Amino acid sequence: MDTKSMMIDIAKNLFQQKGYIGVGLTEILKAGKFSKGSLYHHFPNGKEELLIACLQSMSEGMTNDIEDIFDKFPTTKDAIVAMIEKLIANFESEGTISAYTYTSIISEMALLSEPVRNACSDLYKKMQGIYSNKLMSDGFSKETAGSIAVMISASIEGGIILCQSQQSSELLKPVLQLLPTLVNRNE
Repeated sequence: MDTKSMMIDIAKNLFQQKGYIGVGLTEILKAGKFSKGSLYHHFPNGKEELLIACLQSMSEGMTNDIEDIFDKFPTTKDAIVAMIEKLIANFESEGTISAYTYTSIISEMALLSEPVRNACSDLYKKMQGIYSNKLMSDGFSKETAGSIAVMISASIEGGIILCQSQQSSELLKPVLQLLPTLVNRNE
């Protein structure tokens, strides 16, 4: 792995664990044994530019995971159940599901940095696009699919936040029970 990719991976993990404000450049440099010159060579605008690279990397990973799940299952309902079950399993095995959310970064940075807000917004638009496309293939109109896609994002994101704040996967289980009924065309 090249130095730039290593910086992104290390910073991404630290940002997910501690948030943007909670991580200093010195900590990132120390964790990866990088020089300050190396960091500024790859990210001339510093920490914020590194954060945006991390967000883009996270977006790619999350979007690929979601697309894989949604491609494997014939209906949105089945895909949502599989995705939430995966989140619950990840939380129960790792004690976190921070790799599947930007919430801490958005809450810290969205009002302070337009480029960071845009990077976060792009991820949610991609996720909602995946959900919406699957819903339309299930027979929902484009408008209804778009609205339900927002509800899916909000429900899952909210469930993740609750799990992390209360250190329990139990808080995603109502989402697992109720969200699939929203997308079931037969009910």
